[in-house]
Amino acid sequence: MADVGRPRSIDELTLKILEEAYSNDATDEQACFLAKISKQTLYNYQKENPEFIDRKVALKNMVKYQAKLAVKESLGNDKERTDTAKWYLERKDKTFKTKQDITSDDKPISILNGVISTNNGNSEDNIT
Repeated sequence: MADVGRPRSIDELTLKILEEAYSNDATDEQACFLAKISKQTLYNYQKENPEFIDRKVALKNMVKYQAKLAVKESLGNDKERTDTAKWYLERKDKTFKTKQDITSDDKPISILNGVISTNNGNSEDNIT
């Protein structure tokens, strides 16, 4: 006879699927989809097991850590891999920011009506 009523709890296999998803920076919605559970089931589990919330956050941060390792390991080696890792870190890790130069040939850049200019409006030097 089928179980009726109470939603199923999270078993070891479901927990493993959730952890794998979170280690790839999945959202709750994505992780629940992969584990074939409802978000409410996840939230109930987290309420009963608050230590899982800390683990979930740590797992989600592993992608940033892996990207940092890739940057470190590939310095001077694989430019495409380094660029991809930097791109990811710039968007996901608030502590990792590259410097941006906002000058051109040591001249300030003016932005007027959506047009970038290095000479305050002279059309010869406009960059669009």
